[in-house]
Amino acid sequence: MQEISIREIENIKIGNAENVEAGTGCTVIICENGAPTGLDVRGGGPASRESELLKPMAAAEKIHAVLLSGGSAFGLDAAGGVMKYLEEKDIGFDVGVTKVPLVCQSCLFDLTVASCKVRPDKEMGYRACENAEKGNYRDGNVGAGTGATVGKLCGMEYCMKSGIGSYAVQIGELKVGAIVAVNALGDIYDWKTGKKAAGLLSEDKKTFRCTEDEIYKSYEVIRNKFVENTTIGVVITNARFNKTQLCKIAGMTHDGYARSIRPLHTTADGDSIYAMSTGSVEADQDMVGTLAAQVMSEAILRGVMKADSAYGIPAVKDR
Repeated sequence: MQEISIREIENIKIGNAENVEAGTGCTVIICENGAPTGLDVRGGGPASRESELLKPMAAAEKIHAVLLSGGSAFGLDAAGGVMKYLEEKDIGFDVGVTKVPLVCQSCLFDLTVASCKVRPDKEMGYRACENAEKGNYRDGNVGAGTGATVGKLCGMEYCMKSGIGSYAVQIGELKVGAIVAVNALGDIYDWKTGKKAAGLLSEDKKTFRCTEDEIYKSYEVIRNKFVENTTIGVVITNARFNKTQLCKIAGMTHDGYARSIRPLHTTADGDSIYAMSTGSVEADQDMVGTLAAQVMSEAILRGVMKADSAYGIPAVKDR
């Protein structure tokens, strides 16, 4: 198994765009030729666009882009910019009179990090596409990870800064990679050692508290839960799969979330994973799904390890 860059997977272009001052941004994954794509949503509070396209019973066999963004549901406007960009390049589903770009999107909640009035919009989505042409993708406090944070059970005062992370590997001709914006209610663990990497800080902010232990202190019903979360990711492979198979692979990839994030899939999260097939390599579905979970775990770890302190929120590498 050889580590590669996520950008080495064929037939995709990835770009970031952000407003650093406002603490928000977006990341686009473009497949101009169209890519079969599946989706598995397990969080209780998702903000998403065109999710119905990815159900096995829907007619669309391929989509042209996945957009990850901040801004909560307000950020769904950014997909319009991706559609505009693709339309200008004559990319989309041919309906006779025009071509309609099929763009799916998921958003995370970052409105409390800096400005709640500035969100990813059509202009930012378009700019992310332009940056994808330039190959500007990188990990850290950029794109959809600009305003990402983790460990927020006790409020923003005790959370830590995270970001967007990626990881990819190659075995023979097979390539599998993941991109994830890490914005969890829970704590982040190193999947290889089981040690906590980032999360809920103690009251003196010098050590960690365990979010799970804090939750167990009371079973009183909370009517208005802290909902400033959602981890959103994409697993990409050059193996050939159809949409139904990719929905299963996306589901298996959630095991990577589970190894790395605790707690997970709460009503205060909108945890979602897309799975995209961009090539024609013949590979076993279960093998790829198992590998995708591992690759996603490493991408999550890199999302917190590559982040910088910002907006008064500390990051792992700056502590």
